Amino acid sequence: MSEVVYEETATMIAAGELQSFVPFGREHCRNHPNAFNLQLRELQPASELWSSDGAAGLVGSLQEVSLQEREKECWQLRKGCVGVKEEDVEFEEELYTAGNVVIWSQGSRTQASSVYKAFTVDSLVQQALWCNFAVPQNKKDVEEVEQTVCIVQSSCVNIHTVTGKDFIAPLPFQVSNVWATKFGLLLERKNAATDAQLNPPGEPLPTVFSMLHPLDEIAPVVCKPLGLFEGSRVQYLSDCTTKIVFSCCQPSIVVSYDTVQAIHSVWLLRKVTHDERSTVLQCPAEPVGTPLGLMTSGFMTSHLRNISRLDSPGVGSGSPLHYSALHSHHSKIMTSSPGLHSRIHSPSISNMAALSRAHSPGMAAPSFSGAARFNTSFHSPSPRGHHGLLPSPNSTINETMLVPEMEPIIPDLCMEQLWSETVTAGCHRELSSQASKVFLTSDLCENRYLCYLVESHQQLRCVKFIESNNTSQLIFTAVTTIPAKDAEPLQNIDATLVLEACGSLVLYTGITRVSKVFVPGLLSPTFSLTNQIPHLSTPVENVSTPANAGSRHLQRLDEAVMPSPVSELRGPNIKHHEGSFLEDYTFQQSTPYIHALRDPVCNRVTLELSSGTMLRISIPEIATSEYIYICVIFKVLVKWYNIYNAPGGPSAHAEWILFVTCFMTLMGYNTERLTWTRNLHFEVPLSPVIAAKKARPSDGGSDEDWDYLLGSHYHRQMTFQPICGPVDPSLKLDTSAPLFPHIPALFYVLHLLYQELQLDGLQRARASSLVCVLQQLARDLQLEEYVDLYWRDYPSLISGFTETCLIDQGKSYLIMQRPSFLRAEPPCVFSWLSCCLRGEEIPPFPYLVGICERTRLLVLSYALYVIGDENATSTDVSKYLVKLSAGLICITNIDIYSRQSSVKAKLSSENLAEQLVVWLTSEGFTLKDLESVPFGVALPIREAIYRCREQPCSDWSEDVCLLIGRQDLTKQAHKMTLAKSKSVGSGLSLEPPAATEADEEEDGMSDIIQEVTGLIWSQDLRVQEVRRLLQSSRPVRVSVVQLPEVSDHEYIEEKENKLLQMCQRTMALPVGRGLFTLFSYHPVPTEPLPVPKLNLTGRAPPRNTMVDLNSGNIDVPPNMTSWPSFHNGVAAGLKIAPASQVDSAWIAYNKPKSPELANEYAGFLMALGLNGHLTKLATLNIHDYLTKGHEMTSIGLLLGVSSAKLGTMDMSITRLLSIHIPALLPPTSTELDVPHNVQVAAVIGIGLVYQGTGHRHNAEVLLSEIGRPPGPEMEYCTDRESYSLAAGLALGMVCLGHGSNLIGMTDLNVPEQLYQYMVGGHRRAQAGANRERHKSPSYQIKEGDTINVDVTCPGATLALAMIYLKTNNRSIADWLKPPDTWFLLDFIKPEFLLLRTLARCLIMWDEILPNTEWVKSNIPQVRQYMGTFDPSEDINMETMAQAQDYITAGACMALGLRFAGSANSDAFDCLYEFARTFMKIMSFAGTAAVQTGYYNLQTGLSMILLAMSMVMAGTGDLKVLQLCRFFHKRTGGEMNYGFHMAHHMALGLLFLGGGRYTLSTSNSSIAALLCALYPHFPAHSTDNRYHLQALRHLAVLAAEPRLLVPVDVDSLKPCYALLEVTYKETKWYDETTVELMAPTMLPELHLLKRVKVKGPRYWELSIDLSKETQHLKSILSRDGVLYVKLRAGQLPYKDDPQGWKSLLASTINHRNSGVRAFKAETISEFTSEPALLSFAEFFCKTSEGMKHREDTLVLFSAMLYECVTQECPEMLPTYIAIEQAVEALRRGDVLQTFPLWQLRLVVELWDRRVLQGSANRHDALLTSEFLPVMKNIVDVALDSWLKDNSSVLRTYMRGETLPKDAQSIMLACFLVYRSIPCLRNTHTHLEGSSSLGDLLSRSRQLGIPLRDLLRLVPVLSGSATGPQTLPGFPLPAF
Repeated sequence: MSEVVYEETATMIAAGELQSFVPFGREHCRNHPNAFNLQLRELQPASELWSSDGAAGLVGSLQEVSLQEREKECWQLRKGCVGVKEEDVEFEEELYTAGNVVIWSQGSRTQASSVYKAFTVDSLVQQALWCNFAVPQNKKDVEEVEQTVCIVQSSCVNIHTVTGKDFIAPLPFQVSNVWATKFGLLLERKNAATDAQLNPPGEPLPTVFSMLHPLDEIAPVVCKPLGLFEGSRVQYLSDCTTKIVFSCCQPSIVVSYDTVQAIHSVWLLRKVTHDERSTVLQCPAEPVGTPLGLMTSGFMTSHLRNISRLDSPGVGSGSPLHYSALHSHHSKIMTSSPGLHSRIHSPSISNMAALSRAHSPGMAAPSFSGAARFNTSFHSPSPRGHHGLLPSPNSTINETMLVPEMEPIIPDLCMEQLWSETVTAGCHRELSSQASKVFLTSDLCENRYLCYLVESHQQLRCVKFIESNNTSQLIFTAVTTIPAKDAEPLQNIDATLVLEACGSLVLYTGITRVSKVFVPGLLSPTFSLTNQIPHLSTPVENVSTPANAGSRHLQRLDEAVMPSPVSELRGPNIKHHEGSFLEDYTFQQSTPYIHALRDPVCNRVTLELSSGTMLRISIPEIATSEYIYICVIFKVLVKWYNIYNAPGGPSAHAEWILFVTCFMTLMGYNTERLTWTRNLHFEVPLSPVIAAKKARPSDGGSDEDWDYLLGSHYHRQMTFQPICGPVDPSLKLDTSAPLFPHIPALFYVLHLLYQELQLDGLQRARASSLVCVLQQLARDLQLEEYVDLYWRDYPSLISGFTETCLIDQGKSYLIMQRPSFLRAEPPCVFSWLSCCLRGEEIPPFPYLVGICERTRLLVLSYALYVIGDENATSTDVSKYLVKLSAGLICITNIDIYSRQSSVKAKLSSENLAEQLVVWLTSEGFTLKDLESVPFGVALPIREAIYRCREQPCSDWSEDVCLLIGRQDLTKQAHKMTLAKSKSVGSGLSLEPPAATEADEEEDGMSDIIQEVTGLIWSQDLRVQEVRRLLQSSRPVRVSVVQLPEVSDHEYIEEKENKLLQMCQRTMALPVGRGLFTLFSYHPVPTEPLPVPKLNLTGRAPPRNTMVDLNSGNIDVPPNMTSWPSFHNGVAAGLKIAPASQVDSAWIAYNKPKSPELANEYAGFLMALGLNGHLTKLATLNIHDYLTKGHEMTSIGLLLGVSSAKLGTMDMSITRLLSIHIPALLPPTSTELDVPHNVQVAAVIGIGLVYQGTGHRHNAEVLLSEIGRPPGPEMEYCTDRESYSLAAGLALGMVCLGHGSNLIGMTDLNVPEQLYQYMVGGHRRAQAGANRERHKSPSYQIKEGDTINVDVTCPGATLALAMIYLKTNNRSIADWLKPPDTWFLLDFIKPEFLLLRTLARCLIMWDEILPNTEWVKSNIPQVRQYMGTFDPSEDINMETMAQAQDYITAGACMALGLRFAGSANSDAFDCLYEFARTFMKIMSFAGTAAVQTGYYNLQTGLSMILLAMSMVMAGTGDLKVLQLCRFFHKRTGGEMNYGFHMAHHMALGLLFLGGGRYTLSTSNSSIAALLCALYPHFPAHSTDNRYHLQALRHLAVLAAEPRLLVPVDVDSLKPCYALLEVTYKETKWYDETTVELMAPTMLPELHLLKRVKVKGPRYWELSIDLSKETQHLKSILSRDGVLYVKLRAGQLPYKDDPQGWKSLLASTINHRNSGVRAFKAETISEFTSEPALLSFAEFFCKTSEGMKHREDTLVLFSAMLYECVTQECPEMLPTYIAIEQAVEALRRGDVLQTFPLWQLRLVVELWDRRVLQGSANRHDALLTSEFLPVMKNIVDVALDSWLKDNSSVLRTYMRGETLPKDAQSIMLACFLVYRSIPCLRNTHTHLEGSSSLGDLLSRSRQLGIPLRDLLRLVPVLSGSATGPQTLPGFPLPAF
């Protein structure tokens, strides 16, 4: 045996919390009506059935249940991990199985158990277990873990996931055992005798299979054994002697047992590598007795099983296995046609089937159910093949050869052998049996062990293992054997509970025995038993541990019997006899003993008693105080554990005393004889140590009684003597104590811990108790400088200690290991930081990983920020820190070189500050931690934080923002989701105002956020005006004056005709309203969406009589309202914000009951697509809506779905659209009768779904569809223009912006074909699939073989515009130039000139300029020389005028698109001028002078108005609003439905989304706007001839949120803030910066370089867009809420527009008067910090008690003033601490020097800042006169002390012992503050310097700063030359 167990002798600890344990599931099952339960009931006697006490009845009945029945129940427990529990309650989960019921329950200490899930299955449950399956996510490589319960039955496994999915996986063979692993389930096949006959000789079948997911196929597992002879050959695991006994997920290992060789092995379970997979599948095995050596793959043969007819009833024919044969390795392809091989074999039976038949003895051969089940279910779509199939025993050779082979199933997992027992493990005479329990455990040093219990030997064998460097492999080392009858791990206290053969419980950590466990209420068997039963393991008489390496022996002792305190259960009178348990246990039924352990969870475990009852106990934690936990080291822990948990253990406040005493004793000190340790005990009234001693029955016989710390083993007669006298040799340390050799290392560790505690304000009080131990050790190790260091820290404390103990030098040289890192000069973290601030070279500071974390953080922070080494936290860590590893405490990098001063370019301090703050956050450092850092040390960090607060980065994480104290940023980083109510997400509770009486009819516009619009347009009521103009839910006012000659009937008709005209306007309003209310509402999932009704009635004054169109007096067009109500539905649906919670059910829930509202619902569906919610609609519902055949619904749905899937090429949507487009269907398909408008919508849908993809096939089809000829019957004859236009727009979208880079489309000649469509010419032959369709000409329309340009031109023109959008391709643009001769100009429709001009300008995007000259430059030259033409030419003046107006309108339209959403003032002015010109011409309309005609002028004007509102989109510009209102009022004459639609769309765009949205100029947006604003508006409400009305709503796709709303983080109300927006440089302008008052629209983000919130009112905040725009985009998409924070003393702009009322303006104009004028009462207006307010309240106001301290009040007020005006309230504690420290020093009542250390650090930081030049002064936090004043007070106090006590200082500097009465505290203060090193061991003495130069050079070596050296001069010179000064030394100068 390689290692022997190290065992502590007779100790015992008490277990806590004893409860009896009954599995919860048993109780639940009892009430469950199943068969098992009924059996139980029958077994009970009647009397018990009626007994009231159910529990007693149950126990009775269970005892009567036969053993067989009892065995049916089993359960397992684990630590809870499912169920989302908010608070971290530790809870246990239990999985209980009985019969065919499985119960999963949960319960914790605080909550009773409850059933989580219960399952009942059909047949008996063989096994139930928890298992996690990894489900790969489709997009990423990450896998999601699904937690499941697997219930194994004989024929299948039921798998139930936590999320509610259920799977049933059939088992193709009988399973003996199932194991949960990291990857899924492992299944072990039951071995049957039939194996032998089934297999060909030498070819065993696999025994272990894996299932990675319930839907995956079961695959065999490959293994890779450790072999010497065969190498590690990869093979299937087919050895039926190998049994799995344990599996584990983390690390992923499996333990198996070989039943023949009786050894255990450990395997690593992992995914199979590619090579291994191919090896197994292909390597030919040695042909051992195989017919003709036909074995091809491993030992899974690929022969087909030959099965007679009888075996396969009907399976041969309908084989589900079509593909499996196609995957064979040798590419013999075979189709399984029914007739071909039916006689020989059936291909559907794989060897899995063979297995299942071979191993199901209960099934007759023909029944075949197992195989059939296997075959139907296992052909999952995965393209895996099958196992090779087995030759049947009786197959003949030639049959076998005929059969093509089939592929085996591909294995998924591989088991790689890591370790196996040596056969002779532990000199066993007979073979050991299979391990009954296996578990992983770890000890307190984090060593990990794999333990397995061999019951036949009553041994627990522990194998230590470690992870290799690459962590993929585990390396197993020595085995250790522990005698045990049973054992269980206790995970969270790193221990194992072992039940020994004698029945006592023992606690081990790893392989170290800790102590016995005493269970209250159970008599432990006599301890003498230990000696009388011979051990099965090697006797432990001669144990040597690593620590004592042979220095002494531990004898195993008889332990005295320890009676248990009599348990309450048994009544008070019973006395337990101390009878031994050597008799046969069966007679001892009276006192049950522990018979087994089970179910460990955390530190709780169940004891099974021999009587059958079970008890649950918990084993106590190691230590409750973190601080002690840190100190503890391994061997000590064992000791500590015993003392701390001794029966009757201590209370928390005595923990430290126990620890010190225990620790010192272990090192060999006699704590009784050291005065200070002896005194320790009496600080606590009755020391638990003594109490513990009383709990011991006898004190005899133990040779090391440090267990109770008061042993008599070391009571040597010791006499204490003063240190100076000779030391009595008997005052020694016991060199045989276990920790004696490690004293120096332990001392050093404790010293570093002490340094760590110094840095934590909360733990510093503890440092003073630790310092006692340290000084004792330092004295004994003769480390004078350490003692000096401790004396400097705690002068009053240390001077009281004088004892030294002698360490035997001779022995200590042999035994004591002095580690290399223990240097004479003590590491002191304060002096390290101080040197850092002074800029001196410093050695790296030592630290312990995991313990000195605070030290590490602060040292690196200083290195980064003070020294300015930006790699300090990454690559240069070793320059500043030396790691001591905690295991053996050996130094890892011995190169302790001093840091080379790096001469690299210094980073700006801002940058360093940012780095520091980000790094600290990443290390988990928070403001709370900063508060506990001492004030001097924390100052540089606070300064860095202050700098970052001034100029933060916008994209920092929430934690960083919290650290720098910017609540505005923290709230911003905390991604606020949108609130469910009708409010803005951001937490603005912006309820719409209460409705007035006039508002009863919902007009659909009440959700515009008043608070924001009120800030944007604060001066007027324009939003109310827009609401008035756009409302369509109230009757209109019809005022017609009845002339005398008009009859009443005619008058009524006149009124109704007037109403009909006004209704043209009302019907057009919803299109504008949808844009106005865009994305402004969050629906409530339980209420339908409110849709305002479209009201087409009127009221006639004066009597307000109703006027109705349905009276029958006038002719109203049929279906007049169908499209308007569609638009009304769209407008209502567009209110829903994209971030709302909308699901499929809610969409269906909104479906109206009445059929007349179907059009509205169709519009609602389209709107849901436009805002992206339609993707949530289930495919089933989509088809449901389409099959209804309602035209409008189909249009809305198709357009909606395609908008939602914009540019995704989604296949399912493509299929959906193709059904509606005959051209996309195969030519042979049946002709579907698709309404024309639905075809148009589907074509546009294709364009949207394939937008920008350049998809070849769709482009080809769409190109030919532009010129689709009319069909022979009526088909394709009506409204051809809109179809051709749609095809053109769709083609443009598919190839959007691709220009000449259309990949693979050169043969289509797209531009040439489009040009031909545009100008006309001969029709080309139809290519492709559709030529059949167009053979016969139309009987309706005669077109001949020329192209009908009137139909194809608009689509082709816009397609060219979109394909070449922004490409500046001049050659294409020149095709679109208007012709330059009158003759040609006369040939082109003026409308087409508009489109050509628009297209040409969009292609030459960069040439568009916002001025009138550019617009006019588009008009051909010939028109400009109008006056000079020859009258003889026949010129149509009207054509010319129309051409000019349309070209102008087209150019204006292009200008609008180019500057869409930019609010560019030049563009606006230019467009406004043209609008005025057109208005002027219109005012003359009808006169001879105007040749253009009213309709054409109105069209041009509408386009210019739309262009203007595009430029001003979302800004609500007044001039445009006035124009819109002007047109709104005009209802008569030629103002048709289409013009109203255009004007109100303009109005909607102007107030897009209530001013929160504007337009983008991305390619996609331009395409959407071209579809929506196509310049031919419908003439009446049913007109779709030239353009489908539904497309008008696509403008929404161009909208993007760009409104930035500052929200005050304190009041959560929107407010004004000044923004500074910097534009990037472009070729038109240089980088420019503009100031905007937010809330404001931002320009397009790609134009911007940075957006910044400017001071002085608000904290500055800069968002840099040159790096990335994502952050700002996410702010804008979340309602544009940007949190800002007011600075102290400032008022918001709303309350104080000019900034004159600000407090700082009044009080702080003159800096000097500021403090005096400052009244503490006014503080509340400066700040809302509660801490500052209460400070002002209690410390800065004059009250009775404070009168005598007037100066203190003034000082406090000044501090408060400083904090408030500098905006650093967190500095107040620092100011106060400095003041307190200085005050204490002045009074002379300092107790420790800690505050002076801090003052010194503060002063040094200040000096450093001054040295760096005054430029940096304003960054420093302590800017005022405060610090110099304080510094002066300290100097005065120390100087006056020095004057009186120079002799004391001299004595100290000479290294002599100080006199008793010396003022050691002040001396220590002086030394610390003046940074004078300990001079005892240095060779450089300052005294006796001959000159100042000499003195300087000496002091330089010691590192004393010059300023402090000069203070020493008088003292030093005094010793040499009396009180005179050194030559040339004018002292008063200092």
